[in-house]
Amino acid sequence: MPRFAANLSLLYAELPFLQRFAAAAADGFTAVEYLFPYDHPAGQLSLLLQEHGLRQVLFNAPPGDWAAGERGFTCLPDREPDFRSSVERALAYSEALGRPLVHLMSGLLPTGMSREQLNGLVVARLAWAAERASAAGIILTVEPINERDMPGYFLNRQDHALGLIEAVGSPHLKLQFDAYHCQVVEGDVSSKLRRAFERGVLGHVQVAGAPLRQEPDEGELRVEHLMALLDELGYAGFVGCEYRPRAGTSAGLGWLRSWMPALP
Repeated sequence: MPRFAANLSLLYAELPFLQRFAAAAADGFTAVEYLFPYDHPAGQLSLLLQEHGLRQVLFNAPPGDWAAGERGFTCLPDREPDFRSSVERALAYSEALGRPLVHLMSGLLPTGMSREQLNGLVVARLAWAAERASAAGIILTVEPINERDMPGYFLNRQDHALGLIEAVGSPHLKLQFDAYHCQVVEGDVSSKLRRAFERGVLGHVQVAGAPLRQEPDEGELRVEHLMALLDELGYAGFVGCEYRPRAGTSAGLGWLRSWMPALP
């Protein structure tokens, strides 16, 4: 039976961020994820998790200046200090929040450089970060993201992500498999999900409808099929609900009732 996490960056957007924890718990969620925790002290977030009986399962490392378009440092040759600082800050928050997964955003391709030119740098940085994560007992993830939603992003394809993970060769670096991004970029979602699991690198799964990134109950992806596949594989991680609700979040959770009977 899949276990679900509410993505508090996209769900319950009608509420202030700190009120979304209570809303998710009231709807029957026992776990949450979100993009970034850094606007709030880790202790405050930890207390919210405890108060509402929630587990933190994932967040992103600091990406730089998000408003200015920065999307991580991993592939940026001239941002080594920023990359290391972002990893250290994320690991500190993760330790305070129960050691959830930490997603290292790859960054946007620098002008005039190719993915092939930057691959060695990315592997070296991920290896350093995985070593730091290992010492803290934390698992990092990388996630292919489609270029329609994030133009110029370094990491787009599942095979590229698997190659990076295998080159690093650390059990503290896993794949964050977003079914929506995979469908937009390359399709064949089921076989790619199966391949990641069979290679032992599937760390986290996220779902949304395609092509509109709404509730995963219509469109190109059949959520029933994906959940059945995860059951068949014996996936023991969480499934992040990272979509933009068509209307209010709670009103649109009917698609989850088969797997979360506690839904009000």
